Amino acid sequence: MDDLEHVILLASDSPAAAAASPSIRAEALAFCARARDESPPSSLLRLCLSGIASSPHAQVHFWCLQSLHDALLRRRLVLPDDLALLRSSLLSLAVSSHAGSPPFLRNKLAQLVALLIRLEYPHVYPSYFIDLLPPAPPQPGPTDMFARVLISLDDDLLSQEYPRNSGEAADAMRVKDSMRAQCVSQIASHWHAAAVTLRTADPAAAAVALDAARRCISWIDVGLVANDVFVPLFFDIAMSPGSASPLAAAAVGCLSGVASKRMDSRAKVGLLRSLLAAQQGLGSPDNGLKMAPLVIAYAAEALECHSRLGPSDADGAAALEMLEEVLPAVFAAAESGNDEDVDSGSVLEFLSGYVSTMKAPSEKQLGHLGRILEVVRVQMSFDPVYRGHLDVLDKIGKEEEDLMAEQRKDLIVLFRSICRVAPAAAQLFISGLIVTALSSAEASVEDVEVALTLFFRLGEAVGEEEIRTGAGLIGQLVPMLLTARFSCHTHRLVALVYLETVTRYMKFMQEHVQYVPHLLGVFLDNRGIHHQNAHVSRRAGYLFMRAVKSLKAKLVPYLDTILQSLQDVLSQFTSMNWPNKDTKFPSSEDGSQIFEAVGLLIGIEEVSPEKQAQFLTALLNPLCHQVESLVMDAKARGLEESSPMAISLQQIIVALNMVSKGFNERLVMVNRPAIGIMFKKTLDVVLQVLVSFPSVRPLRSKVISFLHRMIEILGLSVLPCIPIALRLLLLDNEAKDMVEFLVLVNQIICKFKSSASAILEEIFPTIASRLSAILSQDAFSAGPASNTEEMRELQELQRTLYTFLHAMATHDLSAVLLTPSSREYLETIMQLLLFTSYKHRDILLRKACVQIFVNLVKDWCSNSEDKVPGFRVFMIEKFATNCCLYSVLDKSFDLRDANSLVLFGEIVLAQKIMYERFGGDFIVNFIAKGLSGVHCPPDLAEQYYQKLKGNDIKAFRSFYQSLVERIRPQGNGSLVFR
Repeated sequence: MDDLEHVILLASDSPAAAAASPSIRAEALAFCARARDESPPSSLLRLCLSGIASSPHAQVHFWCLQSLHDALLRRRLVLPDDLALLRSSLLSLAVSSHAGSPPFLRNKLAQLVALLIRLEYPHVYPSYFIDLLPPAPPQPGPTDMFARVLISLDDDLLSQEYPRNSGEAADAMRVKDSMRAQCVSQIASHWHAAAVTLRTADPAAAAVALDAARRCISWIDVGLVANDVFVPLFFDIAMSPGSASPLAAAAVGCLSGVASKRMDSRAKVGLLRSLLAAQQGLGSPDNGLKMAPLVIAYAAEALECHSRLGPSDADGAAALEMLEEVLPAVFAAAESGNDEDVDSGSVLEFLSGYVSTMKAPSEKQLGHLGRILEVVRVQMSFDPVYRGHLDVLDKIGKEEEDLMAEQRKDLIVLFRSICRVAPAAAQLFISGLIVTALSSAEASVEDVEVALTLFFRLGEAVGEEEIRTGAGLIGQLVPMLLTARFSCHTHRLVALVYLETVTRYMKFMQEHVQYVPHLLGVFLDNRGIHHQNAHVSRRAGYLFMRAVKSLKAKLVPYLDTILQSLQDVLSQFTSMNWPNKDTKFPSSEDGSQIFEAVGLLIGIEEVSPEKQAQFLTALLNPLCHQVESLVMDAKARGLEESSPMAISLQQIIVALNMVSKGFNERLVMVNRPAIGIMFKKTLDVVLQVLVSFPSVRPLRSKVISFLHRMIEILGLSVLPCIPIALRLLLLDNEAKDMVEFLVLVNQIICKFKSSASAILEEIFPTIASRLSAILSQDAFSAGPASNTEEMRELQELQRTLYTFLHAMATHDLSAVLLTPSSREYLETIMQLLLFTSYKHRDILLRKACVQIFVNLVKDWCSNSEDKVPGFRVFMIEKFATNCCLYSVLDKSFDLRDANSLVLFGEIVLAQKIMYERFGGDFIVNFIAKGLSGVHCPPDLAEQYYQKLKGNDIKAFRSFYQSLVERIRPQGNGSLVFR
């Protein structure tokens, strides 16, 4: 044992271990593990008991107790003699335990005793609790040890707060039933004696005893503690100024346990009434601060009784009266900000339940709702300690902001409930907050932020019509908000929520146009776009754009004022010089929403043509000149993707793109063609960027985006510019680049249809060649290999390719595939479409391919002649059998899936079209080689033919689905596709 003791000390946190080398400590740890795991159980038992008895070191005692616990838990100690020796030794240690031994040793000993009780009580040894119960008068050491055993037993077995398996649940029931029958009343008497005797002599021991009592109240006879002996004692300890804090908290915990005891609702009303009688003024705010857990539990239980019994029941009505009597204490606890004593989650759950019971609140209840709103306000307020961090939004500020956002979720739900049952009370409360914040120069950031946040949330709770008309106090609050200038407006939090709140009530201005100038002031002065905080300024730009979209024509009279106010913001895009790589510049998206807002305003038809041309010229010309200047400079110096000049060019192209969003094709090309000419010149300038730097990918993406817009607004007039742009965009392409390119081509097809045929004939061979090099059937693969970034890009390119081919087939451009330069790719394309139509895992892509084939049949095949030799045979022998038959018979085709049913409908339609165009050739092959090959009975094959010939497509679809469902079980679920 001496050797083992030395090794244990080396393996622990003793001074000897601190002086030892890491290798020695590692050897010691390994030796201890072997001693614990490899010693015979009986030897280990005697070794550990010897160590506990002889060693003066707490580290050795702990190792011995832990080793015994592990051996017992792993069922290594099973011999009756060993267990008897362990039991007698542990009980002796527990009974003789003194309060001076280290708490960690007492806890480990209690845990070991609790495990023995679980395994042996009462069937092996029924006297555990009788032996452990301290004699009267209670002494600190035995009282503390007995309480720790009960607490360990609760933690490890009895408590229902933790998930238990069936074996643990059965053991817990056995132990509880035996304790109830044998010793609970004696244990309760001990708790009372310990509380009375030790509350002054040893408050810590008394607190532990009451904590053990609290844990047991949920499953013992409540009459043992809810009586004239215990309850006054609990209240006396809880309220006495001389009680130590842990002891007072333990007494409150016991009272909370009594109040929360599960029982019949009528019995619970009587219990709650007795608690109220035992402590006069339980509902006072002072009691709420001292006994927060009790008053919250009491209120929750009273509310549940009222809900179950109903307001018409006498006991139900009494429960509501008792609830309202303790509400002041609940509010005091909730507003205290004492997170240690007050469980905010429990408070919130109770308050939400209480509000949900209200239908038409009485005057008294309206007063309570006002207090609840104040609780919501307090709990939604940021801590001033984080004010600076939240302004600059550093790591600490971001964490606090995220934490508060999560904390506010349930509070917002409660606030909406109040707005629903008492909208006038909610509006009055918020009005008071806003008025207070505006009238005080000392209003804090936190108070203003939460007031504005609640006003914003009010806007979510009321209807759009109420906002538009200014119903209730909204008609007073919104004008007050628009003219508000808070003393702390420079703070990021206040500025942001202010702008969001103004935006939330935007519809008010549609009915009250006299406030439009005030609204513009919010966005255009230093509360918005000109705010000192860059993040606030950018957010203001975005919200201003939304305001323009919402109010549009109502802003036309103020167009000059708006543009004048934005002059400095707009001019920064045309005044940037990039002399060297160290030049500071904003990100490429900064300010773009402002250009979109200005474009939306200028593009309103109510603006005169002269004004429109004047404003647009003033906007476009400087930007175009800046592009030309930057392109010239970049040609001389060279251009890298991340260079300041490249970023600047991106930013200007984005700005031009945003401006164009305010214009449509009818206005630009029909009503006011002069505007179209201006945008056409702008396009010519932007295309010079692509001509000069076709390999700078970020620039190319921005040019493509601008081309999308120009195609939309310039229509056919843009066609002459497209070929050169497309040729340049086909240079040096990767998968991502080809996706962007094909999306652009798809737009051209959908916009111009057959007018784009010459362009398609020119570029299609290059597209097909490039895609053949990039794509392979590997992109169809599933599994880990398909989850790489590169594979995802290839799969996205495949999807875009099918969209491209689908657009060609459905916009009268299938002839492009038959041109001499494209014909060499036709076989590859057909095989790819065929494979995808029946094998691809993406059902929507399969549907698109079936639709492509249907359109190709319509375009290329007639009853008299075919444009493509061999296509008819391909459709009959390959497509019809593989896609229309084998694929739907495969077990992977789920006829219960909505998308699969849509694909099934397209497959049915394809058969009708093939029958119309191919006639008997299709029928003969499909029945003879298709249906016969999958063991379809002849009578069903004949019915198939008759239904196909008919004119009722719905009837044919229904029959074909039933045919598939009948044939599939005959072993056709795993066909080999041909």
